[in-house]
Amino acid sequence: MVGMKPTDVAPSATIKFFGAGTAACLADLVTFPLDTAKVRLQIQGECKQGQGTNAVKYKGVFGTITTMVRTEGPRSLYNGLVAGLQRQMSFASVRIGLYDSIKLFYTRGSENAGIVARLMAGCTTGAMAVAFAQPTDVVKVRFQAQVRLGDSGRKYNSTLDAYRTIARDEGVRGLWKGCMPNITRNAIVNCAELVTYDLIKELILKYDLMTDDLPCHFTAAFNAGFCTTVVASPVDVVKTRFMNSGAGQYRSAVHCALTMLRKEGSTAFYKGFVPSFLRLGSWNIVMFVSYEQIKRAMTRAQQSWESPF
Repeated sequence: MVGMKPTDVAPSATIKFFGAGTAACLADLVTFPLDTAKVRLQIQGECKQGQGTNAVKYKGVFGTITTMVRTEGPRSLYNGLVAGLQRQMSFASVRIGLYDSIKLFYTRGSENAGIVARLMAGCTTGAMAVAFAQPTDVVKVRFQAQVRLGDSGRKYNSTLDAYRTIARDEGVRGLWKGCMPNITRNAIVNCAELVTYDLIKELILKYDLMTDDLPCHFTAAFNAGFCTTVVASPVDVVKTRFMNSGAGQYRSAVHCALTMLRKEGSTAFYKGFVPSFLRLGSWNIVMFVSYEQIKRAMTRAQQSWESPF
């Protein structure tokens, strides 16, 4: 990321890799209930068609959270957390931790990266991350989507059981269900998120509006979260619907999108927008602020270890 002073020691690729995964896990722990509410709102039209008029109706992010706590218990807000943390350690480490390295690759080592190089780096690391983390994303969405009204209504008993059940019932390819829409989504998300953060932070520092510290990181992260939500929500909704669908329900992600458009209208693509923004905005703030601090702390620790005297 931008903002290093000439006298600063740049964090290594290893520090960025593990720092990004750790910061993303912290952000997930804070924002996971919002993510679960977003998933429930995104699949709500689908649930009503499949379950009739008695399906649970969610109204707004806080109404969804309240309904889930009342009908399923507080723990339901953290359905799929284990898979979510597994996802972040494998996913964010690649898409965020390797972003600077891939950006340098596209600029052939130059620190002056243009918008094209940044966009290419964002698309590349976003696609790479999906290849590693798609099974964890599928399991996370399945856990968040299932309505638990007791042990009898539990489809998956544990994270490992979910991996085994999906592989057994849908084949190993089922664990990579929605891979292409997820690659599309994460290329878009990565570009919007990382490039926006990078550019806003660079402009803030260039015009001396703030120093390279917490207020600067907070401002850049908040704006990155909003831009990302606006751009990525339609793809995110299709990805969630397709990954949560039963075998044969949709022929492809495109068929899923067309079915949504025909049956629910164009507004269906922005279902769950408020929780998406609340989640992405807060997630970006926690993640980027934590990431910047973790990088600095790990770099200082590495320097102390290598030069104790």
